[in-house]
Amino acid sequence: MKKSFLLTSLFILWGIAAGMVSPVQTAVNAQVRTAVNSPLIASLISFLTGTVLLVLATLIADHRLNFGLRLIPHSRWWIWIGGPLGVIFVTANILLLPELGAALTVVSIVCGQMAAALAVDHFGWFGVPRHPVNWQRIAGMALMVAGIVLIQQF
Repeated sequence: MKKSFLLTSLFILWGIAAGMVSPVQTAVNAQVRTAVNSPLIASLISFLTGTVLLVLATLIADHRLNFGLRLIPHSRWWIWIGGPLGVIFVTANILLLPELGAALTVVSIVCGQMAAALAVDHFGWFGVPRHPVNWQRIAGMALMVAGIVLIQQF
């Protein structure tokens, strides 16, 4: 069943709001890097404070921290790589911001996210419903690359 326009719009607004957190997180984490003189320790601090918040939120919402460990050997291997992928993402942001600035860091990362998202959609990787690449999606990607060039030049 197709979601309503209003519900889809609310989800898009939620996505935009979540996206607005990224440059703030990147700038804050870059300052942590300067304070502790290490991008890896800054990333560790980011994940540690995030983990504390997640523990509290989980205890409030789910009233538990456990899950069925029996599912581990029966799961696909790739469902366990979200944390390590997050480390790559956060650490890359910390390293790139001082070199590129906030705008170019964010737009280059968003462009990489879009390229990967197009592939995930097109091939239906990781259990995602397939959405084949078409000329409109390729045009959108090309406009993002043009945006990177414009931001870099000006």
